[in-house]
Amino acid sequence: MGMDKAAFHTIINSDTTAEPNSASMDVENAANSPVDARANRARGETTLMRRRSTESLVPQNGEAAQDRVTGSSKIAIESPPAALRVQSVKKRFRKVEAIRDVSFRLNIGERLALLGPNGAGKTTLIRCLAGRTKPDSGTIELLGKPLPPTGGRDQLGLVPQDIAIYADLTTRENLVAFARFHGLRGADLRRRVDWALEWTGLADRQRELVGSFSGGMKRRVNLACGVMHSPSVLLLDEPTVGVDPQSRQRIFEMLDQLRDSGTSILLTTHHLDEAEQRCDRIVIIDHGRVIADGTLDELIHSTIGALRHVRLRIDRPLEQPIMPWYVGPIHASLGENTRVNECCLQTRVSDVAGQLPGLLQGVNRAGYSILNVEVHSPSLHDVFLHLTGQELRD
Repeated sequence: MGMDKAAFHTIINSDTTAEPNSASMDVENAANSPVDARANRARGETTLMRRRSTESLVPQNGEAAQDRVTGSSKIAIESPPAALRVQSVKKRFRKVEAIRDVSFRLNIGERLALLGPNGAGKTTLIRCLAGRTKPDSGTIELLGKPLPPTGGRDQLGLVPQDIAIYADLTTRENLVAFARFHGLRGADLRRRVDWALEWTGLADRQRELVGSFSGGMKRRVNLACGVMHSPSVLLLDEPTVGVDPQSRQRIFEMLDQLRDSGTSILLTTHHLDEAEQRCDRIVIIDHGRVIADGTLDELIHSTIGALRHVRLRIDRPLEQPIMPWYVGPIHASLGENTRVNECCLQTRVSDVAGQLPGLLQGVNRAGYSILNVEVHSPSLHDVFLHLTGQELRD
């Protein structure tokens, strides 16, 4: 992505009004800046929605609500407001149904992972949320307000999968350009750029051309350019694709800081460990539909169950199934439909401490030595393959 230097300087010099140095701006002026005002207004709306939701729990005029049938007192409870609510969204491209019927919500202050195989509809959905693609039907609400098909997304930030920054501009020039695209000017712009340089850890590289940066550094600049306007909700499409573990760690530390400041985050990723370890809740879509929605524990219990997977490697090929072993409620026979190969057996247990010793003793009594024992807890990887299958998606 390139930008003519003359065009860039036209952009950054278009505001000729003299401004005091950002270092001399006091706290009161900072709080009254347009950027902070937008953020404060969004937080105010969120607080108001929380207050209204709370007020609905309190009986009015000193009386509890009466059940019209039984006459008993009960309190009406409203669901808390959502940072982002998607309801029955559909999108078709000619004969292809990219999104068939998707509904979910992103709670305020939450980090939500949107997962799915290739072609499941994730990127199309992100484009619909960002206003880049118009859905055929359904509704999208941002902070309790319906969004039009395009526009009206001042409180929404988007960081695309493809790096969308100017390789022939410096770090600072990129940040200034994107800040101006979002309407920042003067001291507000300088203050936000200085924050972004510190946030990305690139203050010492601010005068260098982005085109010379590593993939991880470009990702950090890409992320900063997407949040220059302090959005309340951030959409991230594969934010760590193609970066090394150190860069992934740094990017998620940056996202932690955003969430701590109140930003609600929705991200797509093929790194299931990121979703498992870094996200509060998980939504899985496949063939354009939501097939799972919940916390990791909820998804595990509703699909594969919480049993631990035990794999044993023995010293020689198994000649015949080992006699059934009993420990508590579990009854299993090693070697019957549990053989991985001639020298490797597997089964499942619910209580590792209580059941594993009996299993090992049974193998030893059968005359086999155990060379290795592996115990695996159920993971998001197991849930994902259980729900979407193991067939390759191209």
